[in-house]
Amino acid sequence: MPQVHHVTHPLVQHKLTLMRMKDSSSNSFRTLLNELAALMAYEVTRDMPVVDVEIETPMETMMSPMIDGKKLTFASILRAGNGMLDGLLSVVPNARVGHVGLYRDPDTLQAVEYYFKMPTGMEGRDVIVVDPMLATGNSAAAAITKIKSAKPRSIKFLCLLAAPEGISTLHAAHPEVPIFTAAIDRGLNDHGYIVPGLGDAGDRIFGTR
Repeated sequence: MPQVHHVTHPLVQHKLTLMRMKDSSSNSFRTLLNELAALMAYEVTRDMPVVDVEIETPMETMMSPMIDGKKLTFASILRAGNGMLDGLLSVVPNARVGHVGLYRDPDTLQAVEYYFKMPTGMEGRDVIVVDPMLATGNSAAAAITKIKSAKPRSIKFLCLLAAPEGISTLHAAHPEVPIFTAAIDRGLNDHGYIVPGLGDAGDRIFGTR
């Protein structure tokens, strides 16, 4: 799976293990999620294009690299994707933020769109789509299809956990989109949840059931 980047840094894996524990409080879960998102931000932005610009230090003039192109955009798949934004923005504070509202039909497990809002001038922007879980892959694929209509320069997908079924679905729909994940779990249960997983990420972030 050349388009799947498994982030195996020890800090990432340690914090993910703590998040998986069923007795972690919502506060602990949110804190760990922010920390994990910040760590993974370094991995997913590793190959961002840069250009040398002329600057003046207190000592002399020099050429130094800066990120090339328009500001990065984080596209959150509601609602759980919002739990990753603070951590990502702590690393890239000038990034723009977009939202894609999708819910999973409990009978068909297909994604149903109810909201879409992206920054203006998406042409030339690099987009990182964020959602803690890549389960069936239907929501991620639908979100990326919608985002493509805004014609960004590039798209990546960032999650904490991925199931093989979700990876296959996303790659079938968007084979050029790389996936960055902290873990590839065994698969899905009969209800479309990742196992062993960490439960419903949205419920654990917001303390709902």
